[in-house]
Amino acid sequence: MEDASAGTVEEAPLYGEPGMPIETAWPQSLVTALCEQHADPAQLIAAACAKIGLALAPPWRVEAVAEQDWVRRSQSQFEPIRISDKLWIVPSWATAPDPDAVNLVLDPGLAFGTGSHPTTRLCLQWLERNICGGERVLDYGCGSGILAIAALRLGASAALGVDVDPLALLAAQANALRNRVDARFFNTEMALDFQAELVVANILANPLILLAPLLAGYATGSTGRVALSGILKSQADEVMAAYAPWFAMRVADGDGDWALLEGWRR
Repeated sequence: MEDASAGTVEEAPLYGEPGMPIETAWPQSLVTALCEQHADPAQLIAAACAKIGLALAPPWRVEAVAEQDWVRRSQSQFEPIRISDKLWIVPSWATAPDPDAVNLVLDPGLAFGTGSHPTTRLCLQWLERNICGGERVLDYGCGSGILAIAALRLGASAALGVDVDPLALLAAQANALRNRVDARFFNTEMALDFQAELVVANILANPLILLAPLLAGYATGSTGRVALSGILKSQADEVMAAYAPWFAMRVADGDGDWALLEGWRR
């Protein structure tokens, strides 16, 4: 399902922010469904309309999907991603454009974080700027594990990832093994005895606000720093206010509508 006005001046951004009313949606939605070759689309649409109490079926059309090598087509959509002169994300089937760079081997999968989204790139660039060597890094909401893995490849001494999704933890561990780094990954329900000089969280604004006391507790002593992403620029002030009791906050970077916030222990 997507905004029927996507790509036009009438496009209505909708980011699925937790805590928003579930009734919130686009003024007009475009629904795409994949059916078996001999299915009856008219019958399916009528049944769907009846389910939601829609008396009149919306306009619809049918397009044939030709059989093809879906694996090759999927791979063709994911090429090496340049994060900086020094750092690249490279799918396992691709050749690294710069063999001398730090090349993270990562394939798209079930967990968020392949380097293609602006919020992930912002976090990776922040880690590159702030890891001098020997730091301990916490990646809260680790998804694919890309930030923890990158931290170790950039010179961190230890990196730990946390996520609520067990599939993400499995993907992150597999990605760490593929990149030959000793990153550890844990479920959010586990009590962590871990202090980090750098705490990175790429989630969304509402969860980040709720997590402020918890993440502050993981930032070590008077030198801990935090980097927060998954935040729209319009949400930056609200998120910074939530972290102000523990950190001196500022907007450190941005990409399109997205902002990266950083803070130093007060």
